[in-house]
Amino acid sequence: MIKQIAWNTFKNTGDINTFLELMEVQNVEKNMINRKDYNGNIQDKWNNNRGK
Repeated sequence: MIKQIAWNTFKNTGDINTFLELMEVQNVEKNMINRKDYNGNIQDKWNNNRGK
């Protein structure tokens, strides 16, 4: 979704900096999701092993 917004903004304004900033926002969001999944998996493993 953000990629499409970034592209449309770039097409309308011609400002590459806006496009690059929005793409960076998309990268940050992906990293946050990946980190959340990773941390969630670690926590699940910890809880499962702790009960044994």
